[in-house]
Amino acid sequence: MYVIYINDRPLTLRAEGEPGRYPDQAPETHLTARYSGKRKSLLNYADTLEKGSQKVTSVELVAADVEELWTDFRSHYKWVEAAGGVVTNLDNQRQLFIYRRGFWDLPKGKIDDGEDRAAAALREVAEETGLRNTKLGQALPTTYHTYRGNKRRILKPTYWYAMTTRQKELVPETGEDILRAEWRQVEEVLASGDPLYENLRELLRQIEPE
Repeated sequence: MYVIYINDRPLTLRAEGEPGRYPDQAPETHLTARYSGKRKSLLNYADTLEKGSQKVTSVELVAADVEELWTDFRSHYKWVEAAGGVVTNLDNQRQLFIYRRGFWDLPKGKIDDGEDRAAAALREVAEETGLRNTKLGQALPTTYHTYRGNKRRILKPTYWYAMTTRQKELVPETGEDILRAEWRQVEEVLASGDPLYENLRELLRQIEPE
């Protein structure tokens, strides 16, 4: 299964027989459809989510071969990879969040040419928050979102890594529009109602401490 966020709304690609995102009763604004095999039709679903229709706020496409569906979907986009970190402070058991462009976010950024994913994640955390005494942990689920470039549609996978540190002082990179960097608890952020991108909300739900 692949979940791609388009205009902060989920487009799910899944195989036949695989449980859907709404196994019991789908909301009235959810659309489930079988992939016809026509690649161009995928743009119709993407455009519906991109335009922010109130009638359709999530889409689920089903295919016999989900990898073929994923390949067809990717063919419409330029692939731009990014990496970032979910950093836990070992002393206060809080996680690192940044506030940028009106949303709470996690430190992340584009992977440079020839750069290792994990190295890029560590670099971006350091550059965006001043946090340098950081230990790399396990890989976390990858998130996907799209946006419009100057000439092409962009599909950005972000490779996330768990990280730990005992360093507390944070220095937000204001040149990247980061106004604040703070230690907050995941469960508090999720429950707060503060603005948070939906792909990150899904990621944090998956790793939220029990």
